[in-house]
Amino acid sequence: MEATLIEAPVTFTAGALREIKRLVSAPDFDQEMILRIGVKGGGCSGLSYVLGFDKQEADDDVFEVEGIKAIMKKAHGLYLAGMEIDFSEGLNARGFVFNNPNASSSCGCGTSFAV
Repeated sequence: MEATLIEAPVTFTAGALREIKRLVSAPDFDQEMILRIGVKGGGCSGLSYVLGFDKQEADDDVFEVEGIKAIMKKAHGLYLAGMEIDFSEGLNARGFVFNNPNASSSCGCGTSFAV
């Protein structure tokens, strides 16, 4: 599938990049999968973040950050432009953290938001 690279709508901290690179270098990782960033309806604030690995679809925008190819539905850029993705390894929580300047409110756990 041919795609045009766009400017990355999101940024990753060094910690997030390190964790993503660790995941894709695992021996059992399917190399056909690409990092997908997006949103979906749901969660206590209305929209939830999507961050996982998926196959590219025809209506995806494609971008690259520090050598990591990523995909996002074109319509999701409106909600995620300027967002920073971090990875936390704290005592109480471990996982990806979304810092979204477009969110007018978010839930206590930080996985859903409203615009």
